[in-house]
Amino acid sequence: MRVSRTSFGALPLQRTSRDESVALLTRALEAGINFYDTARAYSDSEEKLGCAFAGRRDVLIATKSAGRTRQEVLDHLAVSLKNLRREYVDILQLHNPSSLPSPDDPESPCAGLLEARQRGLTRYIGISSHRLADAVRAAESGLYDTIQFPLSALSDGKDLSLIDVCRKHNIGLIAMKPLCGGLLTHIPAAFAFLRQFTTVIPIWGIQHQRELQQILALEDDPPPLDD
Repeated sequence: MRVSRTSFGALPLQRTSRDESVALLTRALEAGINFYDTARAYSDSEEKLGCAFAGRRDVLIATKSAGRTRQEVLDHLAVSLKNLRREYVDILQLHNPSSLPSPDDPESPCAGLLEARQRGLTRYIGISSHRLADAVRAAESGLYDTIQFPLSALSDGKDLSLIDVCRKHNIGLIAMKPLCGGLLTHIPAAFAFLRQFTTVIPIWGIQHQRELQQILALEDDPPPLDD
């Protein structure tokens, strides 16, 4: 699955009206952003994506389930598909589980992911995590197509080592929180830092048109990572 290097984190759409969200998403797609990350837990974010992109197959959408059982994952996905107005999602991810679920347990959340993929309800499966050890184990397990993990200019060497692990195992790496939850305010520097890693896809949390325009301008003319 080929995605735009600059991609869209849809969590902040919870705080934006439906009309504003649709206008924002439409502009992002027109500008070449084709990958959008959301979650069942992000209140009406999925519904707003559904309003903007109903019937569009040139849009790639990832969502997440925090389900703790196979059935909960499938139930969450059913709601997500209704909200997104789609027959399938491109990536279904487990949403930051407290521990990696066993692939050998037929009632585990992992079993829900595998069943969803087998039934054609998702093209790929992934996991998000805030714990490096779990992210590395997930990447090395051979079970997941993508890993989502916090990466930014404040990440230390240990966290950045996940990039090489994912590259070695041919796993897609999605960088959440590229501004470290708002701690980073120099957007060009934050953009340039992650841009040096060619196999990392940052999902920029975008809420306003001015934020989108700033990210698009950086994508059009990526700044160098200088002193």
